[in-house]
Amino acid sequence: MRKLTYFVFMLFAFITANAQILDPVKWTSKVEKKSDTEYLLIFDAVIEDHWHVYSQFTPDGGGLPMEVIFNNAEGNYEAAGKTEESETVTAFNDIFGVDETFFEEDAQIKQSIKLLNPDNSIVQVELFYQACKESCIQQNKFFEFDLKSLSAKEVQFFEAAATTPNNDKGSEKKATSIDKPEKEEEQKGLIAIFFIAFISGFAALLTPCVFPMIPMTVSFFTKQSKTKAAGIKNAIIYGVSIIIIYVILGSLVTAIFGADSLNALSTNVWFNIIFFILLIVFAMSFLGAFEIMLPNSWANKVDKQADRGGFIGILFMALALAIVSFSCTGPIVGTLLVQAASKGGIAPIVGMLGFSTAIALPFMLFAMFPGWLNSLPKSGGWLNTVKVVLGFLELALAFKFLSNADLVLQMHLLERETFLAIWIAVFGVLALYLFGKITLPHDSPLPSISVGRLLMGLFVLTFTVYLIPGLWGAPLKLISGFPPPSSYSESPFGFGGSTGVSNDQELPDGAKLAAHGIIGFEDYEEGLAYAKEVNKPVLIDFTGYACVNCRKMEDYVWSDERILSILKNDVVLISLYVDYKKELPESEQYVSETTGKKIVTVGNKWSDFQISRYKANAQPYYVLINLDEENLNDPVGYTPDIEEYENWLKSGIANF
Repeated sequence: MRKLTYFVFMLFAFITANAQILDPVKWTSKVEKKSDTEYLLIFDAVIEDHWHVYSQFTPDGGGLPMEVIFNNAEGNYEAAGKTEESETVTAFNDIFGVDETFFEEDAQIKQSIKLLNPDNSIVQVELFYQACKESCIQQNKFFEFDLKSLSAKEVQFFEAAATTPNNDKGSEKKATSIDKPEKEEEQKGLIAIFFIAFISGFAALLTPCVFPMIPMTVSFFTKQSKTKAAGIKNAIIYGVSIIIIYVILGSLVTAIFGADSLNALSTNVWFNIIFFILLIVFAMSFLGAFEIMLPNSWANKVDKQADRGGFIGILFMALALAIVSFSCTGPIVGTLLVQAASKGGIAPIVGMLGFSTAIALPFMLFAMFPGWLNSLPKSGGWLNTVKVVLGFLELALAFKFLSNADLVLQMHLLERETFLAIWIAVFGVLALYLFGKITLPHDSPLPSISVGRLLMGLFVLTFTVYLIPGLWGAPLKLISGFPPPSSYSESPFGFGGSTGVSNDQELPDGAKLAAHGIIGFEDYEEGLAYAKEVNKPVLIDFTGYACVNCRKMEDYVWSDERILSILKNDVVLISLYVDYKKELPESEQYVSETTGKKIVTVGNKWSDFQISRYKANAQPYYVLINLDEENLNDPVGYTPDIEEYENWLKSGIANF
């Protein structure tokens, strides 16, 4: 009984210790004979929800490409033809600035081989790949194929390490806690699209093509309807018809291109260039260079149908409004659809719902309360001002799409400093326009400016001034995600910026400058030795060159003044890159006691160190230790909340 109790206790402890070992990709393999000397190796993967695995053909600069490695090929067999892959997804990564290609849900890899040595029947293949979700993991899977019996198996060097954490209750709970934020994030994204579209609809309402239609349309309903109740009912039908028309437009865009392919289109180089040209055309139209109009014959035909009366007549009245006002609403609708396309899914439908709701509400409300019409400002030159302001916003947004294309092509024509310079110029000229220093076609004479216009001009000028320090490396968190990343610039520290290290200050032996000028180490022993020298706690940063959320933590959390001060002054940073491909000297290569895998590269070494000591294999992963290499608090993974990360750092340092 005592032995049984001890066994159960050790088993529980073992499972608990390995609860953070992630294995989100399940592989099976088989071999098919094509001829006496040619065989087809097939690898099938099932990928857990929300995880993705990078393809062999994903471009450099983003996630790590999958590698198919033949361990005993020399003199025995050779690859015949290229490796084939099942369907992949391509999406643009703002952090790395490249289009990434990856598998979702499932994957299949096929490789033909030609047998060179008839006496050899064993083929050993290793798959090296990166899987990412909120965190990233680097995985090696080993397969052995017997060509005589046409059998295949995955070689498990360490059975427990290959066990998915979903086999225990604690890990199921952990998986749920990760999935939930992603779903909430998706919902927040759709809510944000609806809100932005609603504001855009309100802006369209204040243009010369739509605003004068409000009193005209409401007067029509109140005069034509026999009772007040009938007028209100007809106005509501009119408003609902406007919503239906625009939602159908969003649905058509989604149906024609496909909910998922919209995102792929938006990340394509040529589509980004087309979007850029399209928005420039829209901006020029709003600024007064020309007007974009639908054929007059369309409006005439629809207008005739509107005379039919009843629900059909009201529906055609709403359609007539959409056509007549197209010169003002078209550019806004086009921009919204382009932006929604970058989100994919039902985003275009949600966007059109928000936009049309903002357009329809005033028509319904003023029909219910006609007396409110007296409070409306009169039509005038201010309507054209709204249109011009929208033109400047379209112009600024256009360069975001050109920037996407430049990032993917890595042409360095629109680096961060150039992008910011363009935005500073655009918003600076907009401020001058609002102050009345510049006039454009269709502007009315302006003897003085209103208080509202003055306040808006001050707001735009403030935003322009805010952008200027970005040329010197300021993070500009208010527009995070719009300009290219700081790494895609003439200098990683900004034009004329500094590294944070004075000229007369020498770096410690083995140290390098990490993100934001933080002095850090990339070797554990060197970093620990320096920490003992200066008597500071150690922050171990398990990271990867191709880890998206590692870069997010560095860009958005470490750059915060509170965090940056701690990282520069209160701890010794040791960043261990688990995907560093540099080979270790042969004398330092070994077989891991934990996983049974051969440790060949520097990255293998740090990955094995993380797994064996901390029973975790995901990055980013942060550990605070004292000089005796004992944990000062519980390690944490991806922590985008700055206050939460600050509290974690401070609690560990206090324990030191």
